[in-house]
Amino acid sequence: MNDIETEQTPRDFAALRALIMTRAERLPRRLLQVATYALENPDEIAFGTAAGIAAQAGVQPSTLVRFSQTLGYDGFSDLQDVFRSRLRERVPSYEERLRQLQGHGASQAGALLEGFTDTAVRSIADFRSRVDPEHLDRAVEILARAETIYLVGLRRSFPVTSYMAYAMGKLGIRNILVDGIAGLGAEQMSFIGKRDTVLAVSFTPYASETVALTSAARDKGARIVSITDSAFSPIAPVADVWLEVVEANFEGFRAMAATMALAMALTVAVAGKRSA
Repeated sequence: MNDIETEQTPRDFAALRALIMTRAERLPRRLLQVATYALENPDEIAFGTAAGIAAQAGVQPSTLVRFSQTLGYDGFSDLQDVFRSRLRERVPSYEERLRQLQGHGASQAGALLEGFTDTAVRSIADFRSRVDPEHLDRAVEILARAETIYLVGLRRSFPVTSYMAYAMGKLGIRNILVDGIAGLGAEQMSFIGKRDTVLAVSFTPYASETVALTSAARDKGARIVSITDSAFSPIAPVADVWLEVVEANFEGFRAMAATMALAMALTVAVAGKRSA
């Protein structure tokens, strides 16, 4: 009999991820090894063979079966179906999003504005209900003590860090905006040290350079504050403290309202802390 006979076996990736997260501390070492590999490499689990996945995870193929059955699945292929379903839940392309908008008759500017403002309101309301005040205070404390704050947020997250660089400059907070222009992100962070802090921002699909730069800064002993959308984000486990922001979306276009509100709050709070 499996370990979760009283629980319903998850049939979607989000529920499966939540289940693994809650049970991680109780898994035997080899099963935890599989769980870690699976959550860090979901595409490989979806597409790979049992033998290939086992080799990459450093376990025997039979361990994949045992891991699957421990979570309530009939076997590894049954579990694999859930990872494949994740691929169907991915964020649509921009062309697909535009087609969706047109299909809903939402191509007029007024309708678009209403949709996006409603989404912004939902994002902020959801963030206010879930934010952890202790984590927020700890983030402010870490940032306020930093000699230099390195702001790392590329691609979709760049508007957040560029705003913070502007505001911190006006408030007299020493910072470096890592923009990665000409591929010089690593050089821009080459002088980071133990007295500095990285404020990293990244959301699904996570910008690979943001992940790499954040991990490299951690290796140099810098403190890390991350803003991201999941405990399974690659910039969450390397952080001293991470803040979760899950933005609502309108026809596939995600809002930035809650993230920008958090960025403004952090910036002003850090300035207040440093001047106290």
